[in-house]
Amino acid sequence: MVYTRKSVWPLVFGIIMVAYAYMVQSGAMGSVIGFLGSARNAGEMQILGYTFGAIGIVVGLWQLLASPKEGKGDYYLSMVGGVIFIMMVAFVVKWGLDPLMAQWGRAAQPTLGFNFASVMNLNYVVMGIIAGIVIVNVFKVPGWAENGVRLSRLGLKTGVILLGALYSLAELAQLGRLSVVLIGVFVLGSVGFVLWLGSRRTMPNSMTGVLAAGVGVCGVSAAVAAAPVVKAKSTEIAYTIGTILLFGVICMFLFPIIGKAMGMGFIQFGAWAGTGILNSAQVAGAALAFQPNGIETLKVAEIFNITRVLFLPVIVLWLAVWYVRREEGAEKVDLVKVVVGKFPVFVLGFILMFALSSTGIFAPAQHYQGSYFDNSDKAMTTADKDGKPVSKLLGDKDLAALQADADKVQRQDQKAALQRLIENKKVMSIDDDDTLRGVVNAKVMGKAANDVLTKAHRAVRHTAKKIAMFRDLIAWFFTFGLVGLGMQITMASIKQAGGQPLVVGSMVGVIKAVGSLIVVWLLVAETI
Repeated sequence: MVYTRKSVWPLVFGIIMVAYAYMVQSGAMGSVIGFLGSARNAGEMQILGYTFGAIGIVVGLWQLLASPKEGKGDYYLSMVGGVIFIMMVAFVVKWGLDPLMAQWGRAAQPTLGFNFASVMNLNYVVMGIIAGIVIVNVFKVPGWAENGVRLSRLGLKTGVILLGALYSLAELAQLGRLSVVLIGVFVLGSVGFVLWLGSRRTMPNSMTGVLAAGVGVCGVSAAVAAAPVVKAKSTEIAYTIGTILLFGVICMFLFPIIGKAMGMGFIQFGAWAGTGILNSAQVAGAALAFQPNGIETLKVAEIFNITRVLFLPVIVLWLAVWYVRREEGAEKVDLVKVVVGKFPVFVLGFILMFALSSTGIFAPAQHYQGSYFDNSDKAMTTADKDGKPVSKLLGDKDLAALQADADKVQRQDQKAALQRLIENKKVMSIDDDDTLRGVVNAKVMGKAANDVLTKAHRAVRHTAKKIAMFRDLIAWFFTFGLVGLGMQITMASIKQAGGQPLVVGSMVGVIKAVGSLIVVWLLVAETI
């Protein structure tokens, strides 16, 4: 079979991308970029524009001039058109609609009394997903791009693998313990509840089993993984996927609004999204929608998501045993083969990247949340736009704010760390930095003093160049994946969520979302 479908559009899109990058580089787009306030993105506009534009031109010319022949080369090259199509949409949304929507939100605030763009989370992540949904359901994905659109899942998994480079041993151990407890309770509880509820509503065992995996573990991929062991029919898989997509799309847009309304921090929201949202891709979408200009929330959410994915072999094993016991004439399964066959391989990539990160290859081994501690004289001096040296040491006004509230601090370790900060005008050690962040989180001191502590913390925390590169790269992998995800959410698939699967799946999904919100809100502290 020949997968390549000849079209002039990959070539056209490639030329547009290169032309846009050149206009940014030459300054011809200066007035537009200035109006949108997106000058900080000028560098990536050039790099990504030239890169994907050149790929589009080369492959576009090949598609028009060559005669594709059946084979792996044809299969892989046929995907390029879809990649270019997704990136074209992503460029328009991130560099155009996102800053434009932010401006409209601010402009309408005096009239409406609130910033509708901020309240409704109309950022590039949400709008990218919506753009994908509109394209596939209103205009349809063009035939020459269909094969490449399926690569969006690979983009998401690649982003998760690269995230491993941003974790330190300390934060992974902290978040890992928390995620195992929360995920263990809600995954096992959700699966058990679906199995019980399905039997009470006399659903077929195969339908109940595949729905339990999808709702309980990680959405569509879990449903597909469990389908063979419970002998699920194609219609039952379709009903499950429809239920997951319908419920997940609602959660993906609703969770960030609720999280911001409740004043949740990065860790709290990441823990809630990673636990309460059914589908893995939608977890990433909600996390990035909550914090579109950073990946702290995404990092937390993905640790919970990975923990959830790691439960998949266990759940599939449980369902295999459950199905054999309940279904007459069901063949016994090889339990070891099930566990090995269903292990999520991409998690190994994440673990490998984390192991490399722990050696200090990407940043000093003591880095935390992508940054490392350095309070040397060289690190405490920066340069202004004219190249003149500027000190990051605390000034007299800063010291006065700290001294004014110093008597409010009662713990001896916090008093000592605060005194060393005042005497030296900078944070003196990693331990002092952690201790003083505890003062900020506890809100012991006033706002002015807390602002000074935060300023001192940022002065001694530095982002390694490689880590900064990984952050940008990861953000674009997820952007690519989420726009492509939107192009795969069809109204036809959502309509398949009917009858018993929708009732049972929605019921358990709501209980899981609300229950995890309560637990996270009450028990998960926001620490930095």
